[in-house]
Amino acid sequence: MLAILKKEINSFFASPIGYLVIGLFLTVTGLFLWIFDGEFNIPNSGFADLAPFFQLAPWIFTFLIPAITMRSFSDEQKSGTLELLLTKPISTLQLVLGKYFGACVLIIIAIIPTLIYIIAIHQLGNPVGNLDVGVTIGSYIGLCMLAACFTAMGIFASTLSDNQIVAFIIAVLFSFVFYFGFEGLASYLTGSSSTFVSNLGMQAHYDSISRGVIDTRDIIYFISLIAFFIYLTKSKLQKTR
Repeated sequence: MLAILKKEINSFFASPIGYLVIGLFLTVTGLFLWIFDGEFNIPNSGFADLAPFFQLAPWIFTFLIPAITMRSFSDEQKSGTLELLLTKPISTLQLVLGKYFGACVLIIIAIIPTLIYIIAIHQLGNPVGNLDVGVTIGSYIGLCMLAACFTAMGIFASTLSDNQIVAFIIAVLFSFVFYFGFEGLASYLTGSSSTFVSNLGMQAHYDSISRGVIDTRDIIYFISLIAFFIYLTKSKLQKTR
């Protein structure tokens, strides 16, 4: 698994893909948070709060993470190297996890530079340092869990087609439905039905963690969703094997 993980990380940074992903994520978030006028602009909001960043990031990840994962297995299928990988003395699960964690590492590297936003918000506060640390930590944990789920979905989507564009579209669809779809459907319902449907989606659990309260139910939800899509990926590859 470690060999696959290293291979994935090296492939990201041996080509412009890794640098492009990191640069694009930081550029888009920076422009919307600090330059462009709108609901995400922090200086214009009058509040020294990172909430706009954590509202914006899921939208960006919905498209950015599928762009990272679309080549994971679709490229291997198209080039004919998937069969070669499956004959290696590693289990299917190890192969999947190597690809999965390789993509996760790239996303975490993209998130790390945004920690500088905390310093900026810290200085903008009145008084200086007026920042809810608990909420900020919880929001970053939620963002990492969300990214991990999107990655698992993207890895699975890449096994469904040898065309990277098709894999990208499928991954975007999965991400959109699980993050925005259930919440949108719940808005048309009332009472316990609305709550039940909302809890099936990621947004409710992401918002819950972002409040700074780490509920084990939210963590279990994210881990279960990741495990489910990794299992689907493993099962799909085993049929090929």
